[in-house]
Amino acid sequence: IPWLQSLYQADFMVMFLRFRALPDEQMQHIDRFVKAGKPFLAIRTSTHPFNFGGDAKTSYADWSWNNGKWPGGFGQQIIGETWISHHGAHNGQATRGVINPKHADSPILNSVTDVFGPTDVYGVIHLPESAQVLMYGQVLSGMKPDDPPLPGEKNEPMMPLIWAKSYQMPGGKEGKVVGSTIGAAVDLLSEDLRRLFINSVYWGVGLPVPAKASVAIPAEYQPSYFGFKPKDYFTQQKRTPKEMLK
Repeated sequence: IPWLQSLYQADFMVMFLRFRALPDEQMQHIDRFVKAGKPFLAIRTSTHPFNFGGDAKTSYADWSWNNGKWPGGFGQQIIGETWISHHGAHNGQATRGVINPKHADSPILNSVTDVFGPTDVYGVIHLPESAQVLMYGQVLSGMKPDDPPLPGEKNEPMMPLIWAKSYQMPGGKEGKVVGSTIGAAVDLLSEDLRRLFINSVYWGVGLPVPAKASVAIPAEYQPSYFGFKPKDYFTQQKRTPKEMLK
């Protein structure tokens, strides 16, 4: 990942990683950032950002998503969760964000009411009680925004979808992080999800959060569909991403 040294002067970090095994000379920049207690946002697969094999020559083996010595590694210990499971059916059951009434007055939720994403809800089981769950993930019965909630145990109770918590690296200063298991490229077609992410930055750096932050994106934004071998999904559907989310 180029230019990680920019974190030295950064006030905020947006992390969108999955199972990376970066060399120590790059990892040290992330290490220094979080030890300084600086705020950051961790999106979707960032609950399992690092994966160092058993024979890896690294000082950061404990950061691996499935580490036993530092349980769950960086994801579980710092963000609040590691990789657990697809709770909703991947590419079959989309996600509707449901605001937690306990924290409905959080500035991170300013002008956020309608969050939808085609990606599925993730399993979240290790989140500490001190974390503020801002939004739960409701599993839908299909892939369209107006599909009804899936009946049964998948939504009883719903999994945390977005949360805010404090963190502290061993030997480091206390900081704060917002974790989100929604946020793939196509999810960002949701205006209110983009607004929540922007609000997180204002909140993280200690600035007043706007009543309704501007989150306009270019009209030509055509996100790639999620998956390891993305098909030309939108062409097959004969609709653009924006048309599909209406």
